Amino acid sequence: MTSPSLRRRRAAATAVAASTVLLGASALPAAADTAPPSGTPATVSVDPLPTWQVNGVVWSMTTVGNTVYATGKFTKARPPGTAAGSSKEVNAQNILAFDIRTGNLVTTFKHSLNGQGLRIVRSPDGKRVYVGGEFTAVDGQPRSRLAAFDTATGKLVAGFAPKVSNKVRAIAATNSTVYFGGNFFNVNGKSRTRLAAVKASDGSLVDAWRPTADDDEVFAMAMAPGNTRVLIGGRFQKINGATKVGIGAVNATTGATATWTSRPIPTRQGSRFSYVTDLFVSGDTVYGSANGEGMHWFDGRFAAKAADGELVWLDNCYGASYGVFAQGKSLYSVSHAHDCSSLGAFPETTPSTWHRALAETTYATGKDQAPPGSNSNYRRQPVPSLLHWFPTLTAGTFTGQSQAAWAVTGNSEYVAMGGEFPRVNGVAQQGLVRFAVKAKAPNKSGPVKAELAAPKAVAGVSGVKVSWQATWDMDNNNLTYEVLRDNGTTPVGTVSKASTFWTKPSLSFTDTKAPKGKHTYKIRVKDPLGNVVTSAASNEVTR
Repeated sequence: MTSPSLRRRRAAATAVAASTVLLGASALPAAADTAPPSGTPATVSVDPLPTWQVNGVVWSMTTVGNTVYATGKFTKARPPGTAAGSSKEVNAQNILAFDIRTGNLVTTFKHSLNGQGLRIVRSPDGKRVYVGGEFTAVDGQPRSRLAAFDTATGKLVAGFAPKVSNKVRAIAATNSTVYFGGNFFNVNGKSRTRLAAVKASDGSLVDAWRPTADDDEVFAMAMAPGNTRVLIGGRFQKINGATKVGIGAVNATTGATATWTSRPIPTRQGSRFSYVTDLFVSGDTVYGSANGEGMHWFDGRFAAKAADGELVWLDNCYGASYGVFAQGKSLYSVSHAHDCSSLGAFPETTPSTWHRALAETTYATGKDQAPPGSNSNYRRQPVPSLLHWFPTLTAGTFTGQSQAAWAVTGNSEYVAMGGEFPRVNGVAQQGLVRFAVKAKAPNKSGPVKAELAAPKAVAGVSGVKVSWQATWDMDNNNLTYEVLRDNGTTPVGTVSKASTFWTKPSLSFTDTKAPKGKHTYKIRVKDPLGNVVTSAASNEVTR
């Protein structure tokens, strides 16, 4: 993975090479969380669930049933709650599997790659997982940068051993064919230009499939529903000799260029460019993440119809995005987002602050609220809504890129993230973490006490006015504030208000029934799941 540019303050105006206004986006707002308002999707909880850890970086993950398969660059795995070097640490050479329900290693899947894995995907029937990367051997057996594993037995598939000349970064599979891309030029002794396909049965080359990514690497691939189209994303500016910047499609049988109508990735300008880092298909829609190299080059996410590439929405949050996963109507992503003005959400700050995991609606809810990005093909295009889900992943040091999560996967009940982060929500948890839907989660993450200051009390003719600034909660937008007088536990007043980490309103309540004498006040804050924090006491006033 290449090091992302760290973008600073947003420019007041941005030059745009071309602009297009897309119509038809709905105007439904969304501010969902684990207890969302009616009509908006719920998110998973931000509670980090105990998960086995790794001592390096996870680049890619995929889920089959309740098993998550992860690959990257690491040598050891260890139980949650243990430090690196623990006596409970076990060997895990660049690939492992764990149960998404428990976080425990799947001990029947124990393998070793002699180089890093860059991409791992499942077959549609779930009977296999395919891993690509820079390795040349698996468990000591020759495997040139592409290998297959049987999910029922956990074993390396003996008859699948294609020979790829250089790194594999992207894989898309049907039950009979494995399509892959990267930066190679020879497969099984025959010329190929960064794209190839082999038979799942024996790894032999599919001779008829010879599309080309002409000028740069392929990073992500996916199958469109029906398996007649292969979707391709990466750094390239051309496919099959024709201009297709960063994203396109080809016929799954012939490799001929197929229809792709949108242009979410801006055209390269010298050393400044954007590229697709991941693709995920859900229903009839493909979701993509992007990284931009250069000030305000496209960094966010987009959704397009998998059948023809028609743009559904384009989220122009800044801060490189690395992976996407759709769970129901919520889209989870990993990034280092630092400016989501595009969605009417958090703005750029000075100094910059980074938000490493986000959730948003899978559907459009309005129009882009910010100037277009550098060389963007769109302005005022449909955008989704950012959902209220903000776990805190600490940046790691393993890759030297100051990033946290690089991959995200899951099923209908859990979301898992992998990367190089050492901590999640302040708790030691290295490289892997899980989150669950409300019904499966402990739901113990409450209002942030550190940002709840003591209220101020002022006595007046009509009573005592108590004022305070709202705090916020990582996975609940709406909080209830109870005003407590003196040492009482029964509230004398209640205020309910929505808040976020970037918008914490000033609140007040006038206690008209305060008896004569001296009084202090505290604020008790509750989230919808019953988590409570209480402020320090206010100044003393006399009525």
